[in-house]
Amino acid sequence: MTGSPLARPRLTALAAGGGCACKIPAERLERMVSGLDGAGRVDHGEDRCGTPPGRGTLLVGLEHGDDAAAVRLTEGSDVALLSTADFFTPVVDDAYDWGRIAAANALSDIYAMGGRPVLAINLLGWPADLDDDLARGVLRGGAAVAAEAGCPVAGGHSITAPEPTYGLAVTGTADIGSLITNASAEAGLPLTLTKPLGIGILNNRHGRTGEIFDEAVATMTRLNREASEAAVAAGIRAGTDVTGFGLLGHLWKLCRASGVGAELEVGAVPTLEGARESLAEGFLPGGSRRNLDWVRPHLEAGGDVAEDDLLLLADAQTSGGLLLVGELPPGLGTVIGRTLPSPSTAISLR
Repeated sequence: MTGSPLARPRLTALAAGGGCACKIPAERLERMVSGLDGAGRVDHGEDRCGTPPGRGTLLVGLEHGDDAAAVRLTEGSDVALLSTADFFTPVVDDAYDWGRIAAANALSDIYAMGGRPVLAINLLGWPADLDDDLARGVLRGGAAVAAEAGCPVAGGHSITAPEPTYGLAVTGTADIGSLITNASAEAGLPLTLTKPLGIGILNNRHGRTGEIFDEAVATMTRLNREASEAAVAAGIRAGTDVTGFGLLGHLWKLCRASGVGAELEVGAVPTLEGARESLAEGFLPGGSRRNLDWVRPHLEAGGDVAEDDLLLLADAQTSGGLLLVGELPPGLGTVIGRTLPSPSTAISLR
């Protein structure tokens, strides 16, 4: 007797939120991890296990919400080990593309720290009644982008789950003197963005209508490797990637960690074709509005800055670009503002 065929519905219909828009809201997440800052840090002396100073030192942890953790493994070494994990529910209906996007998004955490990915493992949650061929498509997509990054994918972990989820845990390395972090920004430097905004809005439209936006998929699957390498070469030491908390949310975290302010030129911020029109038609992830609510107390908007401008700047991105404190060579990013000495309001918009 043959069993019933497994389901093949639209992937985006199987989850309450998609991509990085399904993140736990920033304000709630910060409450969850409150009090855990600095756990495991070895600053001096010996820890309880007798580890000598320098070996096992946590260089970057929870303190400032950076993109990956960094640890010095060997005493006297100039190389840091980076570790991160990132996974989410379907952001597009094509299984292969979802895998590619999720892999590029996870690898971006390593690039955002000025690092090089060296190994990844799969993280997969799959409903029992969902077609296994779709899962294979997701895994093939992830492997393809990891191969492009020169990062082998070796196994992983899977569970049965009510909603499909996929991502990678990634290990990387970076030169300790070249680490890019949230807490290293100085005032008076340009702010550079390496990918356009509007991904969350267009993904929301895709999920609700089935329309496919090729430019959005191409943006999400593009690695941040070249921009990261150029940033390290240019001596940039402060930055992050722009994902689920939106440009404004990630910029606010950077400003807060570094004790600086920022000024954004709203008209200079690049956006994907169709994003503004889609926003005007009501397509917006719930996470984007929550991002704006969270960061609004820290904004000072000029009279020409509309509410839709703020929503676009707060739009929850999936596999977005790098936001760097410094300038990249032409063609790798757009200067959208500058850092300022810390004012009472952290981010001004004009």
